[in-house]
Amino acid sequence: MSQPRKLPVAILGTGNIGTDLLVKVLRSPVLECRLFAGRNLSSPGMTKASLLNVPVSAKGIDSIRELRGQVELVFDATSAESHHKHAPLLAEMGVTVVDLTPAQVGRMCVPAVNLADCLDQPNVNMVTCGGQASVPLAWAIAQANTGVEYIETVSSIASRSAGPATRINLDEYLQTTETGLRTFAGCPHTKAILNLNPAQPCIHMQTTVMAKIRQPDLARTRQQVEAMVAVIRKYVPGYQLILPPMIEGGRLVTMVRVDGLGDYLPRYAGNLDIINCAAIAFAEARAHRRSS
Repeated sequence: MSQPRKLPVAILGTGNIGTDLLVKVLRSPVLECRLFAGRNLSSPGMTKASLLNVPVSAKGIDSIRELRGQVELVFDATSAESHHKHAPLLAEMGVTVVDLTPAQVGRMCVPAVNLADCLDQPNVNMVTCGGQASVPLAWAIAQANTGVEYIETVSSIASRSAGPATRINLDEYLQTTETGLRTFAGCPHTKAILNLNPAQPCIHMQTTVMAKIRQPDLARTRQQVEAMVAVIRKYVPGYQLILPPMIEGGRLVTMVRVDGLGDYLPRYAGNLDIINCAAIAFAEARAHRRSS
C-alpha cells in the first residue's frame, strides 16, 4: 500500500526557532517543507536550509503567498508584532497557521492538554516555551486540587538560546504565559517570570511552578503531575521532572528540566525544543487527520 502524501508546509522566520523547526520538519515522516522564508539570504538559518537543499526566499510573507495552493500549513516563527500582520494574509490563503510567537491571535494549543480540540482550528498559538513547560503542570495541579488561588512560574534559560525575536517579545512572552496559565488552570491570579542566564557553561532550561492552594492534596497532585510528564515525554523526550510536587513555605512547588534534542542549537536549548516539538506534534496530528 502506498504511503499517504506528506503535508506540504512552509516556515516563515529563519532565526533560532525557525531553523531548529526546519530540522525537525525534515525528519518528520508526514511533513514536507516547501519553503523556508525570511529576509536575509546570508543569515545562518538560510545558509543551513540551503545546505539541506530546502527552497529559500528572502521575500518573507510575500514568498509564502506566492505558494497559494501549494502549501497547507505555515509555521510563523517571526515575532508577535509580525504575526499580527501575517495572520490576516495567511487566513486569506486558507492555510492552517501554527503561530510560534506570543501574539495570542489563534487558539492556544498545548498538545498534552488540548491537542484534539485544536486540530480543526485555522490558527493555533503555541503559547511560549515557558508556557509549554508550565501550563501542563498547572493544569495537572488544578485537576488534582480545588481552591487554587495563585500560580506562579519561573523559567530559566541560557541567554545564548534566546534570539532577537525572543528578546523583543519579552513583554508579550510574560503576558501570554500568564494568560495560558489562567486559561488552562482556571486560576484567577497568575504570574510568569523569565530569567536569561549568561552563565558558562550554558544552563539547561528549568521551569518551576508554584501554587497557593487552600487545602492541597499532595498525593493526588503527584499522581496527576507524573502522568502529565509521561504524556509530554512522548513528543518532548528531554522533558524531565526533577522536583516532584512538594509543600514548601505554604506553597505547592514542582520543577522540570528540558533538554533539547540538539537539532540546531546544543542540548541546553530546551526552550527551543519544547515549543518546536509541540508545534511538530500539532502539525503531524493535523497531517494524520488529513490523510484519514
